[in-house]
Amino acid sequence: MAERLTLDTNILVYAVDRDAGPRHARAVEVVDRCVDLDCVLTMQALAEFYFVVTRKDRMPRDEAAAQVEDWLALFPLVTPRAGTLKRAIDGSREHGIAFWDAMIWAVAAENGVTVLLTEDGRPGLIAGGVRWCDPFADCGQP
Repeated sequence: MAERLTLDTNILVYAVDRDAGPRHARAVEVVDRCVDLDCVLTMQALAEFYFVVTRKDRMPRDEAAAQVEDWLALFPLVTPRAGTLKRAIDGSREHGIAFWDAMIWAVAAENGVTVLLTEDGRPGLIAGGVRWCDPFADCGQP
């Protein structure tokens, strides 16, 4: 069975941050490869991306909005459901992960994602059918 992936906010931010050096190059590679795979983006990751890059004028708002629109054209969007908050709270406590990371994980799990590409959280953790994978380390993913 093919894996379904999602990208955490940090991957999206590095993909546009030319000052991030090797992380930028790797993030661009990951995003480009994910276009051809079964990859979805979460509403939260896109919202956090917009917030992070427009904070302190790191990226003009119009440019950041256009980037979000580009990604929405390339990737399906998945959103929280009624029970997602409870699942995230429970997952945060049970697996020792930060709450906002747990929210992305919960949405991912509810939408059939098997791999969460992130440098945050606990790489190698498998919870709710989702494996956390750091694409800046050797995790065998795009």
